[in-house]
Amino acid sequence: MNPNLQKPRRRLKGVVTSTAMKHTAAVRIERRIPHPKYGKYFPVSRKFLIDDPQSAAQVGDLVEFEECRPLSRHKCWRLVRVLKKGVSLEVAADAALGVEDKEK
Repeated sequence: MNPNLQKPRRRLKGVVTSTAMKHTAAVRIERRIPHPKYGKYFPVSRKFLIDDPQSAAQVGDLVEFEECRPLSRHKCWRLVRVLKKGVSLEVAADAALGVEDKEK
C-alpha cells in the first residue's frame, strides 16, 4: 500500500447546540436505531466539539463538519460549511438521515 495515500476524512452533519466557547461550537447528531429485541425505533444522540475559527455557525444551524488532527483534548473536528441557518432539531435530524420533506 502506498504510504502517500490518505484515507478520506469522515464528514458528518448535525445541529449546533452551543457557541459559548471561543472558536468552538458544540454540534449534536441524532440517529434513530431499532431496539435489538423489539424493533421499535428510538433516538440516540451524540455531541461533538468542532473548530469554528470565524464563528460562522450559530445555535440551531445545520452544519457539515469533518475530522481533523486533534486540536485540543475533546476537539478533533473542523467546520466545513453551514448547510441551513436556524433549523429545528427535527428537520435537522431528518436531513442528516436523508429523509425527504414531509410537507410535499
